[in-house]
Amino acid sequence: MARLTTALTDSFDFLIVGGGIAGLRAAVALAPAGRVLILTKADATESNTGYAQGGIAAAIGRDDSAALHGADTMRAGDGLCDEAAVRVLVEEGPRYVQELMEWGVRFDRNADRTPALGLEAAHSVRRVLHAGDATGREIGRAMWKHVVTLQAVCTVNHALVSDLIVEEGAVGGVRYFDHAGGRHEVRGRAVLLATGGAGQVFTDTTNPAVATGDGVALAYHAGARVADLEFVQFHPTALNRTGAPRFLMSEALRGEGARLVNASGEPFMARYHRDGDLAPRDVVARAIVLEARATPGPVFLTLAHLDPGRVRARFPTIAEMCGQLGLDLAKDPIPVGPAAHYLMGGIDTDVWGRSSVTGLFAAGETACTGVHGANRLASNSLLEGLVFGARAADAMLLAPQAAALKPDRREVGVAAADRRSETEGSSASFHRPPASHLTRQGIRELMWRDVGLFRTRERLQRAIAELDSAYAFEALAMDAALASDADAWRHFNLLTVARLIARAALGREESRGGHFREDYPARDDGRWKFHAIDRRDAH
Repeated sequence: MARLTTALTDSFDFLIVGGGIAGLRAAVALAPAGRVLILTKADATESNTGYAQGGIAAAIGRDDSAALHGADTMRAGDGLCDEAAVRVLVEEGPRYVQELMEWGVRFDRNADRTPALGLEAAHSVRRVLHAGDATGREIGRAMWKHVVTLQAVCTVNHALVSDLIVEEGAVGGVRYFDHAGGRHEVRGRAVLLATGGAGQVFTDTTNPAVATGDGVALAYHAGARVADLEFVQFHPTALNRTGAPRFLMSEALRGEGARLVNASGEPFMARYHRDGDLAPRDVVARAIVLEARATPGPVFLTLAHLDPGRVRARFPTIAEMCGQLGLDLAKDPIPVGPAAHYLMGGIDTDVWGRSSVTGLFAAGETACTGVHGANRLASNSLLEGLVFGARAADAMLLAPQAAALKPDRREVGVAAADRRSETEGSSASFHRPPASHLTRQGIRELMWRDVGLFRTRERLQRAIAELDSAYAFEALAMDAALASDADAWRHFNLLTVARLIARAALGREESRGGHFREDYPARDDGRWKFHAIDRRDAH
């Protein structure tokens, strides 16, 4: 593989934005058919894939099946999973996981050399393959090792893609800034967005700094539909210690027997859900906040009742991180709390990664096939990137200029809800002030405060008023000289995604999965069992 460090002067057959599991799997499939360019925002290995601790779920166990995996996925999705997408995920997943093993991924093994399978929340059987507690990093290592052997694949690292080139209604390339701030343009027959998640929209997140939702913003500004952006998964157990990073305390810890306890050392999850500590993530996240308010005091994760040697052997990365803070994972109570972790919504695609704009494809966390519904099942994220990255590549090969036109599958709900809110609320809280600037940190604090785990109309309207005002200001700036400034694009994309999430959350007047409205606390299938779409021309 040639790594490009100079300006690109020619075109490629296929462009991939993002170097995580979805982008890499697509590159492998595309390489035999033409020249492939991968644009990564940071170093080649820096992506959400590398931060995935728990593992990758696949129905390979003797007591498991695709049907059972599918049923668990549907149940976790809280009534909003796309059944066709779920079938694709669970039926095709095992063969792609087998492929990873053939490429040298070192999953943990039992004594008989079969893969060791872990249990995580909302799974009915053990089905999670893992490589210690650094599964994503190991998968990324093996995939990059495979990709570098492909002569047709080139990469540009530290490339910030600012916008898509749209001509006559079709995407035919991208513009990007290189590591020195130089502006470039590159063309391709088809573009795949595989940019990962958007956790950095919130102050508290388990995501790396690169997870700013760029793919959603790029697609939206190009006129593509985005869907289900109200559904943000807040992981319940991130390290919650003042001055320390919000380090992820994997779901697998509770799968292996860790317990959540309150400030008095009492287990409490059984009061909130019949599955106790292994309840769905959205339930556990809200329960932690409610318990901390009621106790009052912090909530802890404890493994002190488990064998300390096994704990340290099974979770070496987490144990090391805790050790750096003076905590012993095997003995000490570890303070935890929710943090933004995963975006169930994204660019509206079909099960082949085709977006609503010709020539534009998306896969992985930045896409929304509907496979996760309102709440992702633990360890389905790596599997999603693997399966749908491969399928997007197949579609790009067969019909690179195809667009996914699905007017009957999803309803457009956001714009109508916005109009209703504006007519209902002569409320001062929704009065849009004159256009003004909102800093990056200001966006993140606003989103955590008003668009976090617990949402209300009043708080959402207040957030949207500020975000709309800032968006108007920044849009004017982007039309002027600042369009050539990489930092301006970073800020504009983050603001765009924050605004879209807030608008979607205001539009859905029910509680479902990761979206919880204190003013509409019940799930309402009669009115809201649909996938809400937003798009630029709806505003």
